[in-house]
Amino acid sequence: MAEHRPLIAIPARFSVSASALRFAAEVTARALAEAVFAAGGEPLTIHPHAPGRLVDSAEVAARLSFADGVLLPGGGDLAARWTGQDPHPTLYDVDEEQDAFDLAVARHCLGLGVPLLAICRGLQVVNAVRGGRLIQDMDDEPAGPSHHRHRRHVVATEPWSRLAELVGEKIEVSCYHHQCIAELGSGMRAVARSEDGVIEAVEIDALPGWFLGLQWHPEDTAQPAVFQALVAAARA
Repeated sequence: MAEHRPLIAIPARFSVSASALRFAAEVTARALAEAVFAAGGEPLTIHPHAPGRLVDSAEVAARLSFADGVLLPGGGDLAARWTGQDPHPTLYDVDEEQDAFDLAVARHCLGLGVPLLAICRGLQVVNAVRGGRLIQDMDDEPAGPSHHRHRRHVVATEPWSRLAELVGEKIEVSCYHHQCIAELGSGMRAVARSEDGVIEAVEIDALPGWFLGLQWHPEDTAQPAVFQALVAAARA
């Protein structure tokens, strides 16, 4: 008999169009779903529902009651309101219904100890939930880091971290983002940085469950240990 696959919920991303479906769509990156499945999990896309930016936290909890773990994926920019900042003119693909739902999912997972892997935008969502702030556009920082769009580079991990146990002390990563963490939220600690100083990975102390936040996209490169760790935590 086949072993039960832990159920990993992945909030969908709104897409303006999808040719095979003819109209607007809700999508999950195929590489993400395949990475979760290869790690032994069952990826399940869930519908983001927060009309008018309003979220019923009890409803979110009920809808996620089936999930053994959650993956918050990448996507468009987070609206600046969530971090108490003024919007930058280069923000793109902002959808505040998507934001409100993702924020509610993050609060639910962190509060109840549901295993949570947060990738790129997903990490920025968690940082916002914990009261952190973002650099709105890295390219607009004259003394700041270089751009991280469509780029591969090396990050160094903290040797004492959970992440270092998974991927080693140095690893080449694939990233596609123009925003990054400016101030870490409460209880969050940086466990990896790029050579130009950008926070690339985060863990949180004193949580009831498993959490890892990555600014890069582990689904782009061969980093199965990251997804295996999520699935193992979900199985446990």
